[in-house]
Amino acid sequence: MSAPSVLGRVGVGRSVWVLLAAAAVFYVVSPVLQGAALPAVRARFGLGPQQVVGMKVGGGALMVLSLFAAGRAGDAWGRRRVLVWSLGVLAAGLVVETAAFSGWSYLLGRSVVIVGVSASFAGCLASVAALNPPGRMREALGGWLAVMSVAFFVAANLIPRAPSMPGLRVSAGLGALIAVGLLLLARRRLPEAGDPPVPLDRPFLLALAVALAAAVTALQVGPVWGWADPRTVALLALLPLAAALAGRRWRRRFFSVPPRITSMALATGVAVGFTQLALLLALPVLAAASGLGVWLTALMVSAYGAGGAAGCLLVRGRRISPVTGCTLGLPLAVVGLSLCHALPTQAVTGMVLGTLAALLTGVGVMMAQVPQMAWFLSALPRGRLGTAAAFHPVSVLLGTAAAQALPYTSAVSAGPGGRQAENLLWVAAAVVAAGALVAGLPVVVLGVVGAAAGEWLLMRTLAGPELAQRPLAQGAALAVGVVTGLALWGRRQRSDRLAASLASEAALQEAVLHPVPECLGGLRLASRYQPATAGTGIGGDFLEAVQTPHGTRVLIGDVRGKGLQAVQTVTDLLGCFRSQAHETADLGELAARLDRHTARSAAARGDQELFATALLLQHRAPDGHVEVVNCGHLAPLALDAAGVREVPAPALLPLGFGGLGGDAPEPRRVPLPAGEVLLLYTDGLTEARNASREFYPAAERLSAAFGPSAPAGRVGPAEVLLFLERDVRDWSHHLADDIALIALTPE
Repeated sequence: MSAPSVLGRVGVGRSVWVLLAAAAVFYVVSPVLQGAALPAVRARFGLGPQQVVGMKVGGGALMVLSLFAAGRAGDAWGRRRVLVWSLGVLAAGLVVETAAFSGWSYLLGRSVVIVGVSASFAGCLASVAALNPPGRMREALGGWLAVMSVAFFVAANLIPRAPSMPGLRVSAGLGALIAVGLLLLARRRLPEAGDPPVPLDRPFLLALAVALAAAVTALQVGPVWGWADPRTVALLALLPLAAALAGRRWRRRFFSVPPRITSMALATGVAVGFTQLALLLALPVLAAASGLGVWLTALMVSAYGAGGAAGCLLVRGRRISPVTGCTLGLPLAVVGLSLCHALPTQAVTGMVLGTLAALLTGVGVMMAQVPQMAWFLSALPRGRLGTAAAFHPVSVLLGTAAAQALPYTSAVSAGPGGRQAENLLWVAAAVVAAGALVAGLPVVVLGVVGAAAGEWLLMRTLAGPELAQRPLAQGAALAVGVVTGLALWGRRQRSDRLAASLASEAALQEAVLHPVPECLGGLRLASRYQPATAGTGIGGDFLEAVQTPHGTRVLIGDVRGKGLQAVQTVTDLLGCFRSQAHETADLGELAARLDRHTARSAAARGDQELFATALLLQHRAPDGHVEVVNCGHLAPLALDAAGVREVPAPALLPLGFGGLGGDAPEPRRVPLPAGEVLLLYTDGLTEARNASREFYPAAERLSAAFGPSAPAGRVGPAEVLLFLERDVRDWSHHLADDIALIALTPE
């Protein structure tokens, strides 16, 4: 049985999610506290500028390499084992930091902590993705990242307590104890998904990881060495080489992820990384200029984490799509960045406006990031999940490194000044717009530019009446109004077209496929229909149930082809069934008439390949059985207290082949005792694939949900179809074929 089926039946306890969230919190808290303690560390160990630069620059490269190494190791050796090892490395590094007696011993401990923290985060991210089906990835990541955002909120409020060396040693020792506790919990409680590793081009992965680490390093050391320095040029030259290599092998050997998903995820990650660092560097400077103290500044900065948690929970609760998340989130983040420029000099109003700006930025960033991560991870093959999952945090690191490439934010700078902080925020807004453009969202680019321009106009207008009287300001106001109006008009037009399309789709489906009653004859029924072609409401599958003088008759099937031609065939076939079901006493003769009708339709259209598979079922109350004629269709499944089994219904030739001839087939009698549910379905259900190209195991999933080992409860047609409708969407992020379902049971 595949890993998703095992997890679906066994389930994952709440303690596992607590473990994964707690282990990932180190990835957020550790850099914040290490950065706050840097002045005390420099004073205690006498670290020089070169050592500080090496510590900052080397940390980024170590994080990139550790993310890739831990991700691939998790795919090859098991994610639980790698997470346990990573927590052990983290605990060892924290112990070294606790007992550090010199500058080199502290740098060694810090390097080990960076490796352990990055590897733990990679293991947690891959485990969260592996323990959730693709359809629930957005909910799982929303809750997981919300916990990390709350951790940032707490850590930012601890900055004013600037850890002294004794405080740093105590916190490192406490962190080591927590890491050991999480290690023991992971060994006992964390399930292993058991996904077999997919063969990987190791030289390609190694070259790409080294190249990205070199790119992160080059962006950080460029302002230190100089951009014309041969060492910087050599490091930057590796990035296009890696991109060319990845472009050639991406589709062939590495990942089967569509370029659209990849470009949106990586572009969003870079924009998010740049925005985060820009806000965290600029906001304290602007707050200090407004007269705010250290405690209020820390509280203001921590609002970014609170906004991030709100954005994560919003995505989790509303199931926001990636495009919607970028459309709403990126302009909202730019509005927050722009508001930081207008912090008043009064402490109270400055505090309120700064907190609102950080809050809006956090909400916007997470609204854009969470759906993209979920979309990206849900499309990855399970056997390469850890390796590929490393690309998203690495893209965020690239954005962070790009923000440090400016002279006043580099590793050797003392931080941006007032004017430089404002420029940094405008650069961040431009990076967000560029990320949206790379992601293929030109409307979002207009929204970002319009939001930034509107904020600029408002601030200049509020700065003084003389600025508002200038023609340039009036022209800018007119341009902002025109752009905003066009954007709103275009959005309204799309909304109207979508509403009209949905109304037409519903009307077409109701006209062709009549609703199946909940009770018919002596049966209780439930039905579901999901077309593969969006906007039509109906595809090549069909279903019908009618009450006739000869009993309750049910039809389900699938015609060859898709689109409007298939819809025409479905309409003809259902019309024939509704007419002949009342006139034909024998079920086998009814099947023969449908066969001849399909053959005549094929001849009239000149389509020699037109055919349809179909299953006809008849029930007469109070008989404890049904009669079945199977014309090339899938055999039904029977569900009862003993489990799930396939009903023996040998298949004849499909309708339209003339295989039924003049002799009507003999219906097969199938027992249908009370309490048993009979499921009729089309091949769209069993041919739904997950990211690893595995078919949906309908019998296994139903057995796990309703079999002897399942919790006791009422099992009826509606419950069975409700489970299948949710479960198949969790299994596959994209349904490529029509699905028709009918479940029935005796009253």
